[in-house]
Amino acid sequence: MSEVAGELARVRSAFEQPTLTLLHQRQAPVVITVFRAAFGRDNRPVSTGRLHAQVEEHLAELRLAGERDLPQGTGRDLCQRWMKGQWLVRSLDETGNEVYTLTSHAQQALEQVKALSRDRATLSEHRIGTLLSTVRRFNSEANPDPGARVGILNAEIARLQSERDRLLEGGTVDAADEDYMAQGFTELQLLVSALPSDFARVEERFAEIRAEILAAFRAEQRPAGEVVDEYLARADTLMTATPEGRAFEGAFALLRDDELVAQLRDDLSALLEHPLSGAILAEVDRAELRGTVRLIREGLERVLAQRARVTATLKEYIVAHDAARDRELEQTLRQVESELMTWMDNTGPRTVLDMPLLPERVGVEHLRERFYDPADHVRPVRLPAAPPPPAAPPTYEQLRAQGGPSVPEMRSRFVAALSAADSASLGAFFDALEPELRRPVEIFGLLHLAAERELAVGDEPETYRAVRPDGTERAFAVPRVELRDPDVPPTEPSTGPADTDHDRSRTEATR
Repeated sequence: MSEVAGELARVRSAFEQPTLTLLHQRQAPVVITVFRAAFGRDNRPVSTGRLHAQVEEHLAELRLAGERDLPQGTGRDLCQRWMKGQWLVRSLDETGNEVYTLTSHAQQALEQVKALSRDRATLSEHRIGTLLSTVRRFNSEANPDPGARVGILNAEIARLQSERDRLLEGGTVDAADEDYMAQGFTELQLLVSALPSDFARVEERFAEIRAEILAAFRAEQRPAGEVVDEYLARADTLMTATPEGRAFEGAFALLRDDELVAQLRDDLSALLEHPLSGAILAEVDRAELRGTVRLIREGLERVLAQRARVTATLKEYIVAHDAARDRELEQTLRQVESELMTWMDNTGPRTVLDMPLLPERVGVEHLRERFYDPADHVRPVRLPAAPPPPAAPPTYEQLRAQGGPSVPEMRSRFVAALSAADSASLGAFFDALEPELRRPVEIFGLLHLAAERELAVGDEPETYRAVRPDGTERAFAVPRVELRDPDVPPTEPSTGPADTDHDRSRTEATR
């Protein structure tokens, strides 16, 4: 390839960049005007709905002003078209809302238009002096010869010391003329206006790295552990792996020095307070230079936020990635591909197979279901307390005291009482017994013995005074039972011989 052909190829690749495609389109002035009005100089994010409305409003104002060559479509359609042209990018902010921001290509195009809209800088003493000082400083910092560096530093020290001594001795201060100040402010504005696009390029580079690593995860051509190790190694050198990252790291290191930031702010304030600055700079230019430190800090915060977003996205993907499910899907797709190849080998090229888009529904008569039962989450019943240790077993006398009636002993006493006829009633007989035989249960045994002898039972009640085993007394009302043996006739008093003979005959008859 000839030199001219190679140069043409490089020029064509440059013209294919989104920056030049934006500048060379027919409606570029209108598009750049809308961008400048909507985003400002610091490329502040604008919500999607707000930008759509602003685009339609700005185009309506231009149409009323007499402009005829305007983009056609709604604000949403135009923003979508500009996103395809890589001039707008849509993302989520910290609160989760969708916002639009200008890409680095669009910001670079705005810088070119802004630089051309200013008065063009011409060859002057200020420009030559800036060139000489820049080359001198660059050589003093990059020259590998220690002797050369020492010579440059000595010469600079001598020059500065000579100037300091002259001023201390009362020498006059050379005042800068208006042309010198105008050239200096122009170069300063060019440097400051290039900062937003530089920061935007670093943000875009972080987004590209995120997309590359996510694509490596999704491809799964290597083990997941190897991809994670590569990500961690790349994250350690993320700021030094690209030119944009290295430039940002250098700027970040300088701006972390509070003294340098304070010096930059003081120098800008001194320049803006110069007597000639009012005639050279407009109020908009003064506001832009005054906000240089804020612009740099906001750019740094956006880049750091983008880097944190990359790390968070990758972390969420690593944590939420289900390798087993992906392997199952891959195996299923491979089986489908295998079956399809088998079918293609056994059929012709024009064979048609009616395949439903969705599988048929499976008919199931009964599907077992288990509903939520709150009882499954109820705490178990508290275990009962351990029973107390058993007490000493009762004695034989205690068991007898709690037992039934003492029928044998009560029978002997009962028969003796019938023979002696000492008691008139069964209750009186009971009350005369010892306390051990006067338990409440003994009443039932005594009544049982009376029933065996068929003793007569009266209608009136009689009181039985029983004694419990613990010593307490209890009175029971029981029907009165006469204590008289029914087999023995009652004895009547004698009234004479006739009565005696009558009784003797009666006794004999009874026998």
